[in-house]
Amino acid sequence: MKVTMRYFPVVLLASLLLFGRAAISIAQEIELIERPGIAPILEQVTPAVVNISVTGRASIPQNPLLNDPFFKRFFEVPDQPQSRPVQSAGSGVIFNAEEGYILTNHHVVNNAEEITITLQDKRSVKAELIGSDAATDIALLQIEAQDLSAVPLSDSDTLLVGDYVAAIGNPFGIGQTVTTGIVSALSRQTGINGDGYEDFIQTDASINPGNSGGALVDYHGDLVGINSAIISPAGGNVGIGFAVPINMAMAVVDQLLEYGEVSRGMLGVRITDLTPDVVDALDLQVSSGAVVSSVEPDSPADNAGIQAGDVIVAVDDASITGASDLRNTIGLTRAGKEVSIGLIRDNQRFDYDVRIGNAPVLAESSVSADSSSVLEGAELSNIPTDHDDYGEVQGVLVNNVVQGSRALRNGLQSGDIITAINRQVVSSRAQLLEILEENTGTIALNVKRGEQMLFLIMR
Repeated sequence: MKVTMRYFPVVLLASLLLFGRAAISIAQEIELIERPGIAPILEQVTPAVVNISVTGRASIPQNPLLNDPFFKRFFEVPDQPQSRPVQSAGSGVIFNAEEGYILTNHHVVNNAEEITITLQDKRSVKAELIGSDAATDIALLQIEAQDLSAVPLSDSDTLLVGDYVAAIGNPFGIGQTVTTGIVSALSRQTGINGDGYEDFIQTDASINPGNSGGALVDYHGDLVGINSAIISPAGGNVGIGFAVPINMAMAVVDQLLEYGEVSRGMLGVRITDLTPDVVDALDLQVSSGAVVSSVEPDSPADNAGIQAGDVIVAVDDASITGASDLRNTIGLTRAGKEVSIGLIRDNQRFDYDVRIGNAPVLAESSVSADSSSVLEGAELSNIPTDHDDYGEVQGVLVNNVVQGSRALRNGLQSGDIITAINRQVVSSRAQLLEILEENTGTIALNVKRGEQMLFLIMR
């Protein structure tokens, strides 16, 4: 046998020489070695991933001294605020070819005046913004075009850590790019989206600026998520990217298509995770759920009979794993809908029918984490009317700074008020973000912290 195997290559070569082209033709028809890679899958998926170009206008900040009657006498001050054109880019995914529906991120198309879609075959089409939801960072667009391709939708609830995935988008505007990796974590809460709703898929597939709104697909070529953000201490990819699960994105889409907006649900409870020490202290026979720490008076939960100390374990027979899971589930349920809340009280199971209330609208909050901004991790808003400095100070309030973020390392603190960037006065969060787009390197901030005025260099 050893002698036979040793001389097998010689016999094969002799056969090829003997039979010539006939033998080569047979070898071409029979694939002896399967070609590695996911090219056949991507061939079906990539035509549905599009580039998005956004055009809008940004207001040109006016020196506050020009509002003073004394200085107005010497300068010609325009009656209307001046503006300038701005452009940005991102990615999107066609999920319904017949209707021309495209998923992308809210922050990609926020404040857009004109949205242009470039398809893989180089066609350019104007898009209509159907609706957008800042809290989940999801937006829905529609285009009119023929011969579109769509990515089939997966069930993101079936994903497992370790599953292979591919990210497709338009990083840095260089053109469609595919990167691969695995699912690094599920149900990730990061604080990137401020007070928004987060249930991120974490992946080590490279995601960079411009990938926002692009596709995260599994190795069947099905859409599992919409690429949204990265954690990037140095401004580049470090293998920690996040995607909005497709199930969450489609829950938003359903409301946008039916109602034209997202009505956020509210139960009226304060909740915490069910931890092992709580299980031991209460001698519970369940290991997962959300513990009700308090119930707001006259809230849907209060009216239904839910009490402090209850452990909510299910909503409409869907299991609840923890506090964030319950918050996302209720938050993505339309106000006015009746749901069944399953809970444990004194180790007995109870089910309550609750008509979900209407949650207050969330204010704009965080700087997008997939930008290379030196303020990554800073949750920003306009100064609220009940703030002590409202009407007294012009600037942008820092509501919170995420631990370990670039903004924190640069010295920014919760409660700070940013009054200027590079000596340019800022009066709103939108204006601040526009200035950051033009200044991606080191910047200088004028900051009011309590009664102090600080000058911070942000790198």
